[in-house]
Amino acid sequence: MASPGKKAFLLRLDPGVWEELERLAAAELRSVNGQIEMMLRESLARRGGSAGTARGRGRTPAADAPDADLREE
Repeated sequence: MASPGKKAFLLRLDPGVWEELERLAAAELRSVNGQIEMMLRESLARRGGSAGTARGRGRTPAADAPDADLREE
């Protein structure tokens, strides 16, 4: 069930896209849903959309983490 105030909808994805989303989400300690929302917000912000500027709940992207340069890949 969707969180209050959130819009739920069906999204069909290519299996390869889903696998990449799962990999990115796991690396950034997010759910796939949280990863998709974060990526959409970033894209909207780059395009000047107002929804992209609002920070939703979630974790800081790994690249922006204070210790990002200390992590091994």
